[in-house]
Amino acid sequence: MQINLLSGPRNISTAMMYSFVQRKDTIVVDEPLYAHYLKITGLHHPGREEVMATQEQNAEKVIQNLQEQNAEIVFVKHMTHHLVQTDWNFLLAAKNIILLRHPAKVFQSYHKVIAHPSIDDLGIKQSFALYHYLSVHNAHFIIVDSDDVLKNPEILLRKICSSCEIPFDNNMLEWKSGPIKEDGIWAKYWYENVHQSTGFSAYSPAIISSEIENEPTVIESMKYYNILLQHAIK
Repeated sequence: MQINLLSGPRNISTAMMYSFVQRKDTIVVDEPLYAHYLKITGLHHPGREEVMATQEQNAEKVIQNLQEQNAEIVFVKHMTHHLVQTDWNFLLAAKNIILLRHPAKVFQSYHKVIAHPSIDDLGIKQSFALYHYLSVHNAHFIIVDSDDVLKNPEILLRKICSSCEIPFDNNMLEWKSGPIKEDGIWAKYWYENVHQSTGFSAYSPAIISSEIENEPTVIESMKYYNILLQHAIK
């Protein structure tokens, strides 16, 4: 079984990957389409050359390699914007989790690393497109908001497992601090917080400035977020 986590950036997607790797029946794959995305867009993210040198850049080959993985459960962490110019057909036979985070929170976190994130950088528009695609094709998916996971990790993880038709495992609730071998080579630029964690961080309301709330990118992203949030499991 393949489970695709479809997330925007600066979310709890890495923590979700760390949660699933605690399962003995699961292997995890970290952002396998990152090099493809960098090649297609030409963007200069931190560690670009390392990513390009160490990861397959051909999306078709990446997808084929994922389908050939030999494990009971293959949990694949995808950034939604990495799926640019790919055939989404591979999602139709899999279980899919669309992971949301409030756009203002994403923007506030992301712009510390990327100076002027666009709506494509935030990933919510792509999340909405994926929601539409999966709905039209009657494929399996659930929508999860990160705040709900942080407020009660066990309840949400139980619901996620139930939807994916796998048993819940208590080991998913905690892990040892530090990196895991499955981390992408870019982890040193992005994963500091999760490397210091031993489980999902406690929920705390974010303090968002009015300047960020009024960013055109955030305002546009909210249109998609509010629609998707209506369908999120609680």
